[in-house]
Amino acid sequence: MHEIITLQLGQQSNYLATHFWNTQESYFTYSENEESLVDHDVHWRPGVGADGAETFMPRTVIYDLKGGFGSLRKINALYADQDEGEGIASQALWNGPTVLHKDPPIAPSAYQQSLGVDDTPAPLTTSSVRYWSDFSRVYYHPRSAVQLSEFELGSQLMPFERHDSGEEFFAALDREHDVVDRDLRLFIEEADQMQGIQVFAGMDDAWGGFAAKYLERLRDEYGKTAIWVWGTQGGVGGLTRVGWRVGDKRMLRLANKARAITDMYKQASVVIPLALPASLPKSIVLDYTSHWHTSALLAAAIESITLPTRLKDPANQDTLSNMADTLNTMGKQNVAGLQMSFADPDKTTSPTTTSTDPRAPGGGWQITEDHLSEGLSLDLHFTPSDELNPHRRTGAPAKIPRVFSQLIASRGFPPQETADPGAEADQDLRNHRRRRPAHEPVTRIYETTLAFPLLDSFPPIFRRPSDPDTPLTATINITSSLSTNTAVSDRLKTLRTTVARSIGVEDREALGNELAEMADEYHEGWSSGTDDGEDD
Repeated sequence: MHEIITLQLGQQSNYLATHFWNTQESYFTYSENEESLVDHDVHWRPGVGADGAETFMPRTVIYDLKGGFGSLRKINALYADQDEGEGIASQALWNGPTVLHKDPPIAPSAYQQSLGVDDTPAPLTTSSVRYWSDFSRVYYHPRSAVQLSEFELGSQLMPFERHDSGEEFFAALDREHDVVDRDLRLFIEEADQMQGIQVFAGMDDAWGGFAAKYLERLRDEYGKTAIWVWGTQGGVGGLTRVGWRVGDKRMLRLANKARAITDMYKQASVVIPLALPASLPKSIVLDYTSHWHTSALLAAAIESITLPTRLKDPANQDTLSNMADTLNTMGKQNVAGLQMSFADPDKTTSPTTTSTDPRAPGGGWQITEDHLSEGLSLDLHFTPSDELNPHRRTGAPAKIPRVFSQLIASRGFPPQETADPGAEADQDLRNHRRRRPAHEPVTRIYETTLAFPLLDSFPPIFRRPSDPDTPLTATINITSSLSTNTAVSDRLKTLRTTVARSIGVEDREALGNELAEMADEYHEGWSSGTDDGEDD
């Protein structure tokens, strides 16, 4: 069944993953004459609930700090807590009196309370979403939730913000419990034919160190398994607006990110660092201070580009491993960039782009041979800038990078017809396109009529381009892409230069060399004298 197991590491990632799971839940059909375009077995595990009824729950393990789960409980309407007996057994080792201390429970949000009761759940707002569980529409298996009680969410006394802290915490936890065996093996062993593991993880705080050590253990245990990492970061361009004014905090986050990306690069099949663009088109209205808003925009792009891994259509389905191979053309180019454009579903074609990049499609949104040979550029670039002056950042790269490889997923639009009738016999122009001249990117295109659903748990961030005051509330059409290109080299070099002065002398040379070696991988394969990249 080509199952995918998911790991969620940290508060930022759990917001993102909650939108992801809500979307997966919406693909279920409940009518005999309806058939979903999505294979639910990829991300959902069958089981038997406390009442003997069949259940489907996400194949995921969720880690968060004490206080991070909000009102989420292990006991839910489908499962009793299977771990209750462990606490009773442990008390048998102690004959003395016990005193039980309990924090007051966090009340569910009005939206949570109205699910399954009202036909129209209570509306969500930025003020009513206090935790990622406040807008979750999904029941999780009791073994999915793992609270790390040694640290508390938002603690000023023991903040979970340094890469070293995450590494040390995972090492201590793994020595005591064998984390992979305790938390993940159950989900992996019940999979018939696992296609890979996707990881949502913070990169610029201690979760980056925790994730890096976790990836080492996964690679030791599952050496040939595809592992994709979606690396979240705080705020615009990977930095909070407050962080722009607090130099030490900003440099700490950049140093954390530099260490995380070099560690993940060694273990993961694909690493996709994520950051919000500082400028957005008028058709997107975003509250940058709300994790509910910012994670929703990222989730729309991530869910769309990974849709081929769960489609039933054999012409447009793919696996994490095959997609990683397409992206990684040179063998060591596994850091990719994510892009997205969206369109009003009432339109039969995609939107007129707002990008000034000549590689962006025009008003008709026909993906042409020129776009495939030069690399497609979309409206939103979710790639960190890591610049010394974040105010210089825009939504698109300052210069046009050369593209090595690209995955393009188009959803909601009618099937695209080839612009040149004479090229219909040329398979390079369709799904199985491969690079012809040496300078052209390897490209894989996926198409589906399944639009992206805008659920009642999703914030009203998408607006009609012709009427920015009117939120879209049903579905939208999305084109998304993942690509590896020469811009990665520039970003890695900038990151290296930026963090050099904040790293201790003993680590500075090693980290600088690793970043330089990674950057050099994105110059290979281009012998043209007009190449934009320059060596330091």
